[in-house]
Amino acid sequence: MQWETVIGLEVHVQLATRSKIFSGASTAFGADANTQACAVDLGMPGTLPVLNEQAVTMAVQFGLGVNAEIAETSVFDRKNYFYADLPKGYQTSQMYHPIVGPGVLDVTLDDGAAKRIRIHHAHLEEDAGKSLHEDFHGMTGIDLNRAGTPLLEIVSEPDMRSAKEATAYLRAIHAIVTYLGISDGNMAEGSMRCDVNVSVRPKGQAEFGTRAEIKNVNSFRFVERAVAFEVERQIELIEDGGTVVQETRLYDPDRDETRSMRTKEEANDYRYFPCPDLLPIVLDQAYIDHLRAGLPELPDAKRERFESKLGLSAYDASVIAASRDMADYFEDVNGVCGDAKQAANWVQGALSGALNREHLDIRQSPVSAHQLGELISRVLDDTINGKAAKQVFQALWDGEGESADAVIEAKGLKQVTDTGAIEAMIDDVIAQSPQQVTQYVEAEPDKRGKMIGYFVGQVMKASRGTANPQQVNQLLKEKLDALV
Repeated sequence: MQWETVIGLEVHVQLATRSKIFSGASTAFGADANTQACAVDLGMPGTLPVLNEQAVTMAVQFGLGVNAEIAETSVFDRKNYFYADLPKGYQTSQMYHPIVGPGVLDVTLDDGAAKRIRIHHAHLEEDAGKSLHEDFHGMTGIDLNRAGTPLLEIVSEPDMRSAKEATAYLRAIHAIVTYLGISDGNMAEGSMRCDVNVSVRPKGQAEFGTRAEIKNVNSFRFVERAVAFEVERQIELIEDGGTVVQETRLYDPDRDETRSMRTKEEANDYRYFPCPDLLPIVLDQAYIDHLRAGLPELPDAKRERFESKLGLSAYDASVIAASRDMADYFEDVNGVCGDAKQAANWVQGALSGALNREHLDIRQSPVSAHQLGELISRVLDDTINGKAAKQVFQALWDGEGESADAVIEAKGLKQVTDTGAIEAMIDDVIAQSPQQVTQYVEAEPDKRGKMIGYFVGQVMKASRGTANPQQVNQLLKEKLDALV
């Protein structure tokens, strides 16, 4: 039997507000446990929540970024359940009237194909605390610093049909929230994580199968691996005569498997009801229009501009525009050197390779955009050749110079373009290579092109790599052909 995978994602994005959604406590990452949880976050008697306006602004900006409906009136609800990291006994969320309604997101897959994925809605809610299991010898510690941190939960329709599509969608969400500046998207720190709903059905069947929810997956790679394992598990279970149970599961990256956590709850298990401590959020059209006018250029528009205005290939434009930090760096490099294609080649090539080797983010690059742009300019104006450019880049990376010009001067890498100097080196090489010259002269004309490489190498060696390769090739061919 042929099977079809059905996937929907619930993406939790931590909003980049300085304080929590209902209190003035800090949201800064990395503080000592339980030092950033105030009386409101702890649900102390007599405390009342006050909505953080910035969280509302950021939610609306996201909705506008995915062409979604923005609710003029939205309502907070209490989601009631007991857990140790939820001191109030309920989570303030939006169940029935979320702030962002239906929208769409177009994603580009690895093969270049486009896929439209519908967004069901996005709602505001507060985060719970964090359970710590590692250091307590059979007990669990609770850190409530995260309690009350503002989250935007983005719920897709079940429109994805493969792990690759799910990952592409998640990357697109990550790009949008970071471009908007509403989240840093740091998955390692929990700023973005997702619940993955997976089911399978026979191909051609309209009815969905029973889904399992994989909770709190926190990397693109883990989403892909978790989906792959879960799809195989469900298919094997059904083909062996079993049935898939609706449940919540966890993904274990060490074992590369999902395992059961609890049976999946329904909405009525949480006894949702409107929060009596918070008024409805009422937005007027002028407020929405003001936020719409202030939106930055988003990934799709930037990618299109990189192709149409700067002449980048579809692939290069897509890769660079996927990250706001990389796109900004690239544009700064291009602003200095004035050659978008060369800027794209260096950013995706030497720079990205060095960053990956050192496990660095582009914001941590030892080579600034201005330095790289200057380096490319020196290649374009023939001050240095390609080989010397790699040496200059490495020196800048290692902090050996303030600028490309300073490194070129200090290391004597300036390209020799004086025809007389190059001719003198060529004459010396020819004089010292009688056997190779004889072979060149006696060779068939169509084989001489490959043989000239020996002479080029010797001239470049004599010039310590500073001779202009194009001039060397041209002058060598003229001098050797004159001997035939």
